[in-house]
Amino acid sequence: MTTSAAQKIFADRINRIEVSATMAVTAEAAKLRAQGVNLVDYGAGEPHFATPRHIKDAAIAAIEGNFTRYTTVSGIAELRKAIVERHAADFGSNYTPEEAIFATGGKLALFEAINVLVDHGDEVVLPVPYWVSFKDIIQYAGGTPVYLETDEAENFRITAAAIERAITPRTKAIILNSPSNPSGAVIAPQDLEQVVRLAHARGIYLLLDECYAYLQYTGVPISGGSFTDCKEHVLVLGSLSKTYAMTGWRAGFALGPKPIIQAMSKLQSQSTSSAASFVQKACVAALTGSQQCVEEMRKDYISLRDQILAGLREIPGVRCTVPEGAFYVYPNVSAFFGKGVSSAAEVATRLLHEANVVTVPGEAFGTTEHIRLSYAVSHADIDEGVKRMKAFFAKLG
Repeated sequence: MTTSAAQKIFADRINRIEVSATMAVTAEAAKLRAQGVNLVDYGAGEPHFATPRHIKDAAIAAIEGNFTRYTTVSGIAELRKAIVERHAADFGSNYTPEEAIFATGGKLALFEAINVLVDHGDEVVLPVPYWVSFKDIIQYAGGTPVYLETDEAENFRITAAAIERAITPRTKAIILNSPSNPSGAVIAPQDLEQVVRLAHARGIYLLLDECYAYLQYTGVPISGGSFTDCKEHVLVLGSLSKTYAMTGWRAGFALGPKPIIQAMSKLQSQSTSSAASFVQKACVAALTGSQQCVEEMRKDYISLRDQILAGLREIPGVRCTVPEGAFYVYPNVSAFFGKGVSSAAEVATRLLHEANVVTVPGEAFGTTEHIRLSYAVSHADIDEGVKRMKAFFAKLG
């Protein structure tokens, strides 16, 4: 089917988006793996840890206890209470259970938030590099992303002054992702507060993707929800997926003004309805139980980060900022352009097929000189992947 034919068949909104680049990479890697190819997979961003035992036990107990029916759309009361209490304890926020919604993944919470807030003609300020789905969801809703370039030399710093310059009379929302996927950059506490207060003063909604909030490696984890006097224009989008190694459980949430949460619940009621009941019970256990597992995983991510950075520094021509959170590195590979490759996308493709190393090209995140690597893998995979990349880039060099 030609593109023009598809455009005649499908609604315009589906033609405004593309297949998720990270999901496409995952699918291509799975295809090669099925053929027996031995891959070092730095592609998909998900913890290499098993879900902690007490969380799995809670889900099993829920199933055995026949807690397998529909729940209220926004999530069981016990879970929403656990979400707001965990957030209050860790970040000093003051949300109520009525200001919380549980969704089948943080991505769905984000999708719902954008689609209830953003309409045709609205602009959304989006710092670059951005997570792959931000741009497409904004466009799906009919909005226009306004890209805010950041400086790699300043570790992709985001400031209120830069955001203010991007604001126009049509600005409806600002999206921040800290710690960042793909760069691992963390917005400084003073910068975050200034952005929150700027958005509040301007009557602009600030959507905060804080799915990696607990995976911060410098200072104390922060949340935009901490500035309680500005909560009227703040929407916190969170996830248990990365914090508790629960990616496949599809466990996300949002905290925000009650009217927005109600609108999201209305949208969810006509799409997915409630999340899986036993998953909700598992999430209660995650949020209310010991948080030692979170700290143990965080410490290992720091070790893995330092290990992969040390390896990348041994590859002439590759340069990389030091990520302060999440579990990604975002090396710049532009030194090799004109030496057998012409783009980051080509680097990623050739790394996959010639070195059997899975990465994601920077074009998916709005930049043209980088590739993203997830270091949420074993220490042995870090060593093997770096070894393969060294050999690959040496051939280009």
